[in-house]
Amino acid sequence: MKSFEIPSFYRSTFISRVKALRKDNDPRKKDFSPTTLDFGPVRFHLGRHFGFCYGVENAIEIAYAAIENNPGKRIFMLSQMIHNPTVNQDLQDRGLSFIQDTQGNQLTDWSEVTSDDIVIIPAFGTTLETEQLLKSKGITTESYNTTCPFVEKVWKMANKLGDQDYTILIHGKFSHEETRATFSHSQAESQSLVIKDIHEARILGEMILDKRDYSDFQKYYGDRCSGNFDPKIHLNKIGVINQTTMLASETHEIAEYFKSVMEQKFGGDQIKDHFADTRDTLCYATNDNQQSTYALLDLNADLAIVVGGYNSSNTSHIKELCDTKFASYFINSAEEIKAKRIIHHYNYESKKHLISDSFIPEKEVVDIVLTSGASCPDSVVESVLKRILEFFPNARSVEDVYSTLK
Repeated sequence: MKSFEIPSFYRSTFISRVKALRKDNDPRKKDFSPTTLDFGPVRFHLGRHFGFCYGVENAIEIAYAAIENNPGKRIFMLSQMIHNPTVNQDLQDRGLSFIQDTQGNQLTDWSEVTSDDIVIIPAFGTTLETEQLLKSKGITTESYNTTCPFVEKVWKMANKLGDQDYTILIHGKFSHEETRATFSHSQAESQSLVIKDIHEARILGEMILDKRDYSDFQKYYGDRCSGNFDPKIHLNKIGVINQTTMLASETHEIAEYFKSVMEQKFGGDQIKDHFADTRDTLCYATNDNQQSTYALLDLNADLAIVVGGYNSSNTSHIKELCDTKFASYFINSAEEIKAKRIIHHYNYESKKHLISDSFIPEKEVVDIVLTSGASCPDSVVESVLKRILEFFPNARSVEDVYSTLK
């Protein structure tokens, strides 16, 4: 796999070496068991796979190259490069500006952006409408398009489904940049609709099976479907794609559910005429992160700390999985750990910041699951680990612990 040139300060002196060691010992990722770092009074259990993925490193490399190769030019990003505050703040500190926020709200008026400016398309991709707007302004983006290849893979699947006259159901969060981009590309190919979860899938399934009146369609999906969408017509032949950061198990459940719905309505022998077997369009890194998290759930740890940007979808899903087994805390940096017994953390669903006391139990040996999302630098994860080690003055050194892993 290609290696990228990203700033060294995103790497770390310890965590990156631990990951590299696992990669050398298991290059094909056949072993998703955690890495245990035994510091004596505290043990950290790292996921087999976490942190920067291919798409993120590609985006970062292009963004920093744009800065270096265009001195004196104004450089804009359509929105956040990736969902990590450390990366985005550093890019802003180097002079980059955002045109929109993560919700699509305008931060820089389009009238201020000219053909003399550099515009970087983020890893999530962008809509066809924005692509056309940039083109109309004479702005070329070929060299600065950081759209993740796995997002583009989803778009290609949408194109294939459209060519075969399938209606496209997108499993994703409609407000997320990636899903907005995918919806734009998808509806150019065929009628399209965004479904958030299995609950919304079941409501739609009941309509298809005439167990629920179609009058409810506008209430649930009216603002998340393509124009002139007629559920009585366009839900007779469907295929499922997804936002690449959604839970793989949930996408699979949704696809299998719709397959069973179409079998009930049209019969198993006619299924290929009404349901497309798209398989999973989840990216490899999201899948690896999630598989690594499932392996962490086999542990009997005292708590889990998940590190990443608070608007990171893939990080929120890792936290969601950890919640099923551990007292889990979603933080974006070591600064959220205020003291040994106090942590500031985030609830992704409610969008609220929380404060918890006594998050590290008083025990002879404390076991902590530590992992992160695909947009989180190793240096941030390492700073969290070292912050916690400050509360254990008798802990072994990182070099001593690393030597035991060889």
